[in-house]
Parts: sequence; C-alpha cells; structure tokens
Amino acid sequence: MGHSTNDVMTAQDAEGITSLLRDWREGDDAALDQLAPLVYGELRRIARRCLRGERAGGTLQTTGLVHEAFLRLLGVRRIQWTDHAHFFAVMTRLMRRVLVDQARRRGYQKRGGDAVRVSLDDDAHAVPERSIDLVALDEAISRLADHAPRKARVVELRFFGGLANEEVAAVLGVSVDTVKREWRTARLWLLQMLSGD
Repeated sequence: MGHSTNDVMTAQDAEGITSLLRDWREGDDAALDQLAPLVYGELRRIARRCLRGERAGGTLQTTGLVHEAFLRLLGVRRIQWTDHAHFFAVMTRLMRRVLVDQARRRGYQKRGGDAVRVSLDDDAHAVPERSIDLVALDEAISRLADHAPRKARVVELRFFGGLANEEVAAVLGVSVDTVKREWRTARLWLLQMLSGD
C-alpha cells in the first residue's frame, strides 16, 4: 500500500511493525517493547479522534486511552496479524470498547443528558453536530454488524479510527468505491436508528 495510516510512516516502518507484531504473537515479549515507540504517535492520533466530543472533565485523556487499549491488546496477542494497518484497526476497536465501557460505567442513559457530541456527517463543519450518546451509537453499530459486518467495520474505522477511505479499503481488502458506498449507506442507517425512525 503506497499510503499508510501515518503520512510519515515509511514502507520500512510498516514492515517493521508487522514483523514485530508477528514476533510478539510467537512469544517474543521484547517485540512489544520495540513496537510501542513506533506506533505511539499514530495511536495518539486515533485516540484524539476517538475522544473528540467527550465531555470536559472526562476521566480518560489521550495518553490514558492509548494505555488502556494497549492493556487490552495483551489479552488478544494470538491475533494473526496481516500488516500494520490491521494493527491500527484492532487498536481502534479496542479504544472504542474502552470508551463504551467507561460510558456504561458512568451510567449514560440512551439519548440522555450527558450524551457525547458526535457527528456522522462527511463534513462535520457543514452541518451542526447532533448530540448522540456513545453507548447508543455503539449499540447501533453492533446491530448494524449483525446484518452488515463490513458496513460496521467501515464506520468503526472511519469514525473512531479517523482512517481515510483509501486506508479503510486497504484494511478491509476492498476498493475505495466500495468503502464510499458502504459508508454512505451505513451512515444513513445509523442516523435513522439513532433518531428513532
């Protein structure tokens, strides 16, 4: 893939990340220590994207979210890593789980007063953001995954991971046109679900 999830990441960096992931999976704990500094900057970018809209004073900050996701990664070391993009996709999912679990612990009610402000619009500046409860969004994405798993993955990677269409296409092994089509239909479905239609 000519363009990675991080514009300054070289092909050599990407190959190094993939190699370290495979070494770690095979039991080399030192590989994870070597991996961390290579991916930390990109993970912080993903974490910032995941945290946008979090209410001020939320208990997790960017660094904390990255560390929580890394802790959860330790429990899934047996993943058959395909490449660095696969790693960032898994970390995006783990960050989503951390945030949703935290929201559940805080006792958010569906469409409740403490709803996290998120936008599912292609251009967040074009339309005012609507308040959508993170737990409700997570439940809607999970329901979408029940009958359209790829659409749910597109939403997760674009919305939570902040990946561009080209990056999502590379992770999922589909064309950019497919990603654009899946995003459009998934976004409409989620907006309908979240508005109660």
